[in-house]
Amino acid sequence: MKKSKLSGPAIFMYSVMALTAIIAAVCFVLYYSGTHDSSTVLWVGIVSFMILYHFGLRIIMGDITKLFKINYNHPWYKQRAFEKPLYKLLKVRKWKDKVLTFDPASFNFQTRTLEQLATTMAKSELDHWINEIISVTSILFAFIWGCFPAFIITAIAAMLFDAQFIIVQRYNRPIVLRLNERRNRKKSNENEQSYN
Repeated sequence: MKKSKLSGPAIFMYSVMALTAIIAAVCFVLYYSGTHDSSTVLWVGIVSFMILYHFGLRIIMGDITKLFKINYNHPWYKQRAFEKPLYKLLKVRKWKDKVLTFDPASFNFQTRTLEQLATTMAKSELDHWINEIISVTSILFAFIWGCFPAFIITAIAAMLFDAQFIIVQRYNRPIVLRLNERRNRKKSNENEQSYN
């Protein structure tokens, strides 16, 4: 089986994870061994570790949710009445195609059916809801290192970052489902006419 090529955002995330893992390890060894117990070294280590934490858990959870059976018709994935006006206010249509995609091939309209796309969109939305929880859990590290405001600010920033992906999936999926419904109706009408 041919291995899929990593996208630019995926390569970036893996590269950043490798770099931050090295920086965090070096800084923590220097600080906690007493070799260089400067607060700057500690905070560089903490920031590097938190970037690794956010990126790493997102990739791990994205792999775990591949094992889930995703049903895009589940009530959770239905667009609510307040969403359309909100998306209009946020001008989602103008920027939705500019957001980064970890695996662009999974959203390819030419190689995937509309139902597969709707399922992928639901899975992606679920991944980003889980990422919201991951962002909140990062605040717990403040119990180890202190400085709650810094951890709260970074958690909120991470949550806002993931919110854009949730919005895009919730904006696009109803469009894909309507298109799929039209295609199914057209096929059904063509089948009826061929029997007559």
